[in-house]
Amino acid sequence: MKTSDFNFNLPDELLAEHPSEHRDEARLMVLDRKTETIEHKLFKDVIDYFDEGDLFIFNNTKVFPARLYGHKEKTGAKIEVFLLRELDSETRVWDVLVDPARKIRIGNKLFFTEDESLVAEVVDNTTSRGRTLRFLYDGSYEEFRQKLKDLGETPLPKYIKRPVEPEDAERYQTIYAKNEGAVAAPTAGLHFSKHLMKRMEIKGINFAEITLHVGLGTFNPIEVEDLSKHKMESEEVIITEEQAKIINNAVDENRRICAVGTTTMRALETSVSSNRKIGPYQGWTNKFIFPPHDFGVATSMITNFHTPKSTLIMMIAAFAGKDFVMHAYEEAIKEKYKFYSYGDAMLIL
Repeated sequence: MKTSDFNFNLPDELLAEHPSEHRDEARLMVLDRKTETIEHKLFKDVIDYFDEGDLFIFNNTKVFPARLYGHKEKTGAKIEVFLLRELDSETRVWDVLVDPARKIRIGNKLFFTEDESLVAEVVDNTTSRGRTLRFLYDGSYEEFRQKLKDLGETPLPKYIKRPVEPEDAERYQTIYAKNEGAVAAPTAGLHFSKHLMKRMEIKGINFAEITLHVGLGTFNPIEVEDLSKHKMESEEVIITEEQAKIINNAVDENRRICAVGTTTMRALETSVSSNRKIGPYQGWTNKFIFPPHDFGVATSMITNFHTPKSTLIMMIAAFAGKDFVMHAYEEAIKEKYKFYSYGDAMLIL
């Protein structure tokens, strides 16, 4: 498989700038892998495809307001700082991306408040846009983290050109988000409403939760034609023993198991054994899933519509078949489905 095999023409107007008015009323394209047929539904209809005892697995990571704006010492130039991950809580050292990067060198200081209560010093260059910052703040660690939250902005994807709006803080977050650590939302889960999940619970559908803290590596462009040479950035995964038992019970009972989102699927495929069992896991994954791939746990999945040549569409093609997926995407463009983070959804059975 080559990167160019996953290219297609995506009109700009199909990139969703806003979420649907109601979470569970986004459009839903349903793909049946056995019959290779397509149906057009609303997301709340997803419940009709599952029975009592079936299992949905969610990624309960929580997005933190990772985009900050500071000013460079002396020049006062405005600099965007995108927090990626905390490297050391005691010294308050973080990996970040900066923009414009050409202005930021080792030793520079960035000021984030008028009273200069929060300052960061550049201590290393990591990539062309990547830097390591040491934050200087005269307060406890809890106060420091709260300061970052107060100053931070919801990290909407760059393709969304409009300003961040108050509703984004809620809508760019799943309703079941618990474990803070993601810099991008697990967007397939954005479609679940409290009402829909209550209906699923009443029907007897079971839930399990895992954690994969979504980084920006998932969205990095693939710069090689040979997919086997692409390296994913690592993301943290946590699967508890309790949740592993819930998943394994569903496997033993031969239930339909639905992975909600590509991040959930990647976490499952990282921790699954050869006998389709999930073990407790706490660590990192850089797993890159592309065709062909033999999936171990999930028998169905929910995902959004992804951009051309992305690692995400490659995983979907591995699960549903490349030709069927590319045909479905042609249909989605024809029917004007909305793509990407705030876009519509796909259920693959």
